[in-house]
Parts: sequence; structure tokens; C-alpha cells
Amino acid sequence: MKTIILLHGAWVTPKSWDPFKSYFEAKGYRVLAPAWPGKEHTVEEQQKNPDPSLAKLGLKEIVDYYAKIIEAEPEPPILIGHSFGGLFVEMLLDRGLGKAGIAIDPAPPKGVFALYPTAAWALRLPLTTAFGWKKIIRWPLHHFAYAFTNTLSPEEQEKAYREYVVPESGRIFWQAAFAPFNNVLNVNFQNPNRAPLLIIAGEKDHIVPAAINRANFKKYQASSAKTDFKEFPGRTHWIIAEPGWEEVAKSCENWIRVNA
Repeated sequence: MKTIILLHGAWVTPKSWDPFKSYFEAKGYRVLAPAWPGKEHTVEEQQKNPDPSLAKLGLKEIVDYYAKIIEAEPEPPILIGHSFGGLFVEMLLDRGLGKAGIAIDPAPPKGVFALYPTAAWALRLPLTTAFGWKKIIRWPLHHFAYAFTNTLSPEEQEKAYREYVVPESGRIFWQAAFAPFNNVLNVNFQNPNRAPLLIIAGEKDHIVPAAINRANFKKYQASSAKTDFKEFPGRTHWIIAEPGWEEVAKSCENWIRVNA
């Protein structure tokens, strides 16, 4: 039985993977969806009382945490990540971990231009909060709606917000913003030995525009390692749970059958 590890992104918990987890379990896969350190509790608990440790949680700590989980597996698992989780998939594959990886709307690694207008506007809160690099930040509904669910109805946006969104570490956004000046988000795009990678983009994504994902994909063309790209028309950043997520999951499944 093949194992899939699902890596969630910022502002959410492993609950965001519930549709994908059920889908792949029904296909016979063993599926794990570990929470980031400090985000192990339910959405309701985190909304009321976020873990104080989140204020100090950084990107390296999260990637190292996932690396330990992957290394403990008896066989290299398949990695699927969304948003920051997608970036983590790229970084972990670069470390030689994982049998294959899928990065869905991944945050950009160092070296990929990220200052697109919609992305900057979507991230304005964590990047303008005073001393946000050492704070836990709460995201208002209208920020989430613009960044994640911009094509959904107001009712669908509010429902997703209430069911999935939790407070987040401000530190991770500052580390990403200053990626050109540090090595936290380094990926060796030319690595010829990494496992196959699929990058998926949503055409209507505001926070990680499809153009960022295309630029990310192009960086990997310097490597002989297999890299594929697929863009889904009309999809937002909430591509893994919005209406039509089944098509995305099926596409991932088809790619896994060939490459893992």
C-alpha cells in the first residue's frame, strides 16, 4: 500500500485536506495529514485559544518537522502540499525525501518573483502588523475571501472561513518576504536527483497567482529531473476544497499512477 502525506498551508489545519484524504483513502492509499507544530488541536479550539508556541514558529522548524515524519516511514511516501505546504514539498524533494511530490498553488521558493499586486494585497495584514514576526495573527473574513475564495459566493466564503481558518504565525510571512536575503526558502532548481514533481496552479488564485507558479515551473527546466505543470481554469487558492476539487484530486491520482 502506497502512503501519501498531505502538507497543509498557512491559516488552516489538516482539516483542509479532508476531501483529498477521503478521496485517496477510497482509492486504497494510506493517507497521513500531520498538523504543523502548535496546530494539532481542532479548528474551534485554535480559534478560541491558539497555541502560544505559534508566535515563534518558523518555516525551517516546520520543514524539519515534516522531514522527521517522512524519514520515519518504511518506504518513501508521496508528498502532496498546498500553499506553504506545496513549497515544503519542493524543499523536501530537494533534500532527497519522498517518492514523488505534488505542489498545489505553492508559495514561491527563493529566486521566484512573488511581488504580484494581488499577492501583495492578499498578504497585507501579516506584513503590515507591527512586530508581526513574533506575533500570532488573526485573519478577518474579508482578507480570507479575497486571498483564498475570491470566486465563491459570500455564503460559501463565510462557511469556509468558519470551518477552516485559524490564527497563524506571523513569523513565516516575514521569513518569506525576506527570502531574497536569507536561505530559509532555498531550493536547488538544478538538482538532477530529486523525485518527480508536479506543480498545480489555479487560474484565479490571488495569493499565489498562476504566473508565480509558471515562473516557478520554468526555474526547474534547468534540471533533468522530471517536472510537470498543470493549470486549472477558474480555480482559486481554495482549489483543494472548493466546488470541483474532485477534478484536481483525480488529476493528482492520474499523475501519481505514472510517476510514483
